[in-house]
Amino acid sequence: MLGYLVIAGFVSLFIAGFPVVFAVLIPAITYVLIEDLPFSLLASRVTYALDSFPLVAVPIFIFVGNLMNLAGITERIFRFADVLVGRIHGGLAQVNIVASLIFSGISGAALADVGGLGRVEIKAMNERGFDPPFSAAVTAASALVGPIFPPSIPLIVYGSVTSVSIIQLLLAGILPAVFCTIALMITAGIVALKAGYPRADRWPRIAEIIAAFFPAAPALFAPVLIVSGMLTGHFTPTEAAAVTAAYVLFVGFVVYREMTATHVLDAALLSARNTAAILIIVAAAAMFGWILAIEEIPQAFGAFISGLSTDPDVLLLLVNVVFLVVGMFLDSTTATLLVVPIVAPPIVAAGVDPVHLGLTIIFNLMIGLLTPPMGLALFLIGDIAKVSMQALLRALVPFYVPLFVTLAAITYIPALSLTIPSLIR
Repeated sequence: MLGYLVIAGFVSLFIAGFPVVFAVLIPAITYVLIEDLPFSLLASRVTYALDSFPLVAVPIFIFVGNLMNLAGITERIFRFADVLVGRIHGGLAQVNIVASLIFSGISGAALADVGGLGRVEIKAMNERGFDPPFSAAVTAASALVGPIFPPSIPLIVYGSVTSVSIIQLLLAGILPAVFCTIALMITAGIVALKAGYPRADRWPRIAEIIAAFFPAAPALFAPVLIVSGMLTGHFTPTEAAAVTAAYVLFVGFVVYREMTATHVLDAALLSARNTAAILIIVAAAAMFGWILAIEEIPQAFGAFISGLSTDPDVLLLLVNVVFLVVGMFLDSTTATLLVVPIVAPPIVAAGVDPVHLGLTIIFNLMIGLLTPPMGLALFLIGDIAKVSMQALLRALVPFYVPLFVTLAAITYIPALSLTIPSLIR
């Protein structure tokens, strides 16, 4: 009974406007006091949760993304994408989407894409005559590719929580990310064609592509380094993060010669703040999850799910409904840490591949970044583009279609997620 009161306490405090960390901690600590449990046991649970080798990759990839933003690497990626696809209907809208796919192969986070490339993309699109809400909508929608394309911080967190192979999860995101990119490009082309948005005057010559490729090549090689290293088994995701950080530093200092010690210090300080915000939620969620385990809440939920259906397709539909709703209110890290340990075990027990389930859940939560009332990407992109929430949501309507089509494909075409991971099983 107390377990359900703990959950009710969290929901009540969250609705009342408490920060997520306090909404989790207050019921958890209250439970410990009521049950007269030793606080040393609580401390050991927190320590155990944070003493995780896979989680080391999170601050390193955050550091890599911040380095790229501060050192101008993002601008070279954008210029290359402009030459490559600027002639397609939609022009810079297509550039925006392709650049997001490339950038996501280094940063691993949607908000890093919005905050880094987003400023460059929106400014360039507005200067070329695109409506600011449309520019903002394309940027926000394309940023969702990042968290399912390796390296993906949400997938790393998911793997650490569920003990699913993080390498398998990261590789599983490659084809869905490409699928989503193509779907977004088709949508952007249709919208741009109807609105009469500009595009490049002609297709680029081979010499122009080569000329744009070489300045961007060092940055473009980073995703290749990450994926090939994991595919061949040369390093784990955490080691991949360290290799990528070293590579970006080398590119910034030696190849581009634009990175400075100030850039590194600023990126480190910003990464420390971002990491602290994530890990304090990890610590709080560890206590919360431990209490729910003591109260056998996951087992009760598993029995409830089994009573509803044993058909994996029906259960995956239920997963989509649950996490679409959860994603509207909780950020992906909190949702993964609090909800996934309860929902995932009975779904996997029903025969759903845990890697396939991980991609399905994380993409649901990423769509939550673009849905009111708590969509973090909505607020960030609205601030960058200086557009109202109403105008941004109207411009986003067409882009929800490819996102939900991608979600359906991930959910009901397991091969889309599992083909590449099967190569190293």
